[in-house]
Amino acid sequence: MNILLQATAQGPAGGMGGTLIMLIAIIAVFYFFMIRPQQKKQKELQKSREAMTTGDKVVTAGGIHGRIKEVGDTWFLVEIADGVRIKIEKTSVFQTTKDIAAQ
Repeated sequence: MNILLQATAQGPAGGMGGTLIMLIAIIAVFYFFMIRPQQKKQKELQKSREAMTTGDKVVTAGGIHGRIKEVGDTWFLVEIADGVRIKIEKTSVFQTTKDIAAQ
């Protein structure tokens, strides 16, 4: 009975501080384990796309393998077979073939 009286004496204000601290801790854990690593990975991918030049072998997000023939501001001209060239967005390039060999 004494425990119940102590719990009601604290009221909702006593539990609010603990709840707020737990909420902040959950947000911090979520940020450091999920959001921050994803942002870092995106920056590395963007940096590797900017470093691609004519002659690099690439794989698109759709699985098309080819060699870069021309580089534009936001696109690549990729040759996928002899005389067959397609223009693709830089954001659709997943990785270079040298990246695949490194894995």
